Amino acid sequence: MKLDIRYPSHPQDARWYDTEKLRRQYLIEKVFEKDEALLTYSHFDRIIAGGIMPVDTKVALTGGKELASQYFLERREMGIINVGGPGRVYADSDTYELAPRDGLYLGMSIKTLEFESLDPANPAKYWINSCPAHQTYPNKKINIKDAAKRPLGSVETCNKRVINQYIHPAVLKTCQLCMGLTELEPGSNWNSMPCHTHERRMEVYFYFNLGDNIMFHMMGQPQETRHIIMHDEQAVISPSWSIHCGVGTSSYAFIWGMCGENQEFDDMDNVSPKDMM
Repeated sequence: MKLDIRYPSHPQDARWYDTEKLRRQYLIEKVFEKDEALLTYSHFDRIIAGGIMPVDTKVALTGGKELASQYFLERREMGIINVGGPGRVYADSDTYELAPRDGLYLGMSIKTLEFESLDPANPAKYWINSCPAHQTYPNKKINIKDAAKRPLGSVETCNKRVINQYIHPAVLKTCQLCMGLTELEPGSNWNSMPCHTHERRMEVYFYFNLGDNIMFHMMGQPQETRHIIMHDEQAVISPSWSIHCGVGTSSYAFIWGMCGENQEFDDMDNVSPKDMM
């Protein structure tokens, strides 16, 4: 397990960042590595986000000095969505088979946590979000068909999409974690536009299904916008004070994960496009 530590930034500081510093501060450039867990610990709400790709062996998540815990989920909960081939997740005495697009919620206090692929030639790719928890809620597997659906956007505004809410109060109970998968329709390439901020929770975006195309991920305060160019299977940290929207050179999908003090989906401060700068 490799854990990269990222410290928070003030919006008045971020307005002066150049391209290199923006990417170093917010971009998670490499997500998957063979038989490894590549994780990022952000001090924005202490979320841990990253990718796990077992190929020839199981990959375990453990505690340690960075988490000040004996095991990874000693004081944390976790959401998992598989964007690769079929795999298995072992959580103490329970085993979960995860097909592509299957999700899994794991509650606090699980001691043994391992990830496996069923076919090394088509390995599972687990994207995870984990945040601090104060009590244990039941584990639950969530198929994409079981996710709460929020169709949004239109063809005319190039943002027709479906938000699949996997880990959300509409589907199950958690301490603070929310997580889902948004898929854009062919011909649509904008997400979360008109944009918004939500001061009560931060967010991490993981973009995939881009192929050789690119994403322009928008961030910053509404009147101090910046962008980060992203490629397939990369992620970005979005502070609570930042807008988070983007446009790709093709349609794509992304997984969003949020933690903070509020789980209400509609708790947003909306920004009109005419007010952005």
